[in-house]
Amino acid sequence: MIWLAWRQHRVQFLVALLCFAAVAAVMVVTGLRMRHAFADAGLPSCLPKVTGAEIGVTAPPPGTQGDYTVANCVGLARQLSDRYETVTGVLAILFTMLPLFVGLFFGAPLVAREVEQGTHRLVWTQGITRRRWALVKFGLVGAVTLALAGAFAALSTWWIDPLARATGRGFNYLFFDQRGIVPAAYTLFAVALGTAAGALWRKGLPAMAATLVTFLVVRVGIAALARPRFLPARRITELITEPRELNRLHGDWIVSMGVHRADGTLLVGDGQVGCPPGEGRCLREFGAGAYNQWLVQPVGRFWTFQWIETGIYVALAALLLWYAVHRVRRRIS
Repeated sequence: MIWLAWRQHRVQFLVALLCFAAVAAVMVVTGLRMRHAFADAGLPSCLPKVTGAEIGVTAPPPGTQGDYTVANCVGLARQLSDRYETVTGVLAILFTMLPLFVGLFFGAPLVAREVEQGTHRLVWTQGITRRRWALVKFGLVGAVTLALAGAFAALSTWWIDPLARATGRGFNYLFFDQRGIVPAAYTLFAVALGTAAGALWRKGLPAMAATLVTFLVVRVGIAALARPRFLPARRITELITEPRELNRLHGDWIVSMGVHRADGTLLVGDGQVGCPPGEGRCLREFGAGAYNQWLVQPVGRFWTFQWIETGIYVALAALLLWYAVHRVRRRIS
């Protein structure tokens, strides 16, 4: 049965391997360029001195750190991000969609194509049970795609790391979704979703359409609604008479920010106000005791968030695969 499943899907596996090689070549070339530019700018030595050690460190004051002024180091980081962010952002969007493509072209046809062509009945008459047929096919395709996804996740983490450090936006959806272990979890979920959709619809095109819509809804929903609430955000406040900003290069995720009256009433959403000493009109407008507030997820929670999100997608994948096996055993004839 394993040999038969391999024969059925070997062309898909070969195409996937060639696509991975092409993606890897692009990543290696652009990644080496970014890393060389990152090192040539001296950012590996100056960024740790500028970013600060703890959450809530305000924008660093003018001064020198070794051979670099703080302003110069921040400027160099901005130059690097301006140079590579556009091209890398386009590539990152494409790479973010790769798990979906795997789900569409590996998962969705896995059951649907067999049912459409009627070949599943032939296999089941050769002493192969439905459960064994499903587990071997799902297991083989899942193992191969997961291996490729793991290799892609490791390469993607290496590729985008210099830009994530230079921008301080490691929690940004493009940076977060390209690093760590979550790319492999997205791929496993996409394949399971496509498989379940194929078992439900039994036709290739409807299964692919359902996979596309559901995958996008789940990804956007978790990233936009669930991820900011994985752990309670930390609250940081500064009086408007102390117009300082959080050090964005530190890498903390600023979930929200705004200006509040002394009693907590929100005055300005998604903004910041500074009233230097002596600005009486400014203080009268906002009131004494008004403050800027940030809700922040500390950069130290990056891996915690990675594991939480990975767990969510692995659990969803397990449920979908269970459903697909159930449909094959009970509903498909």
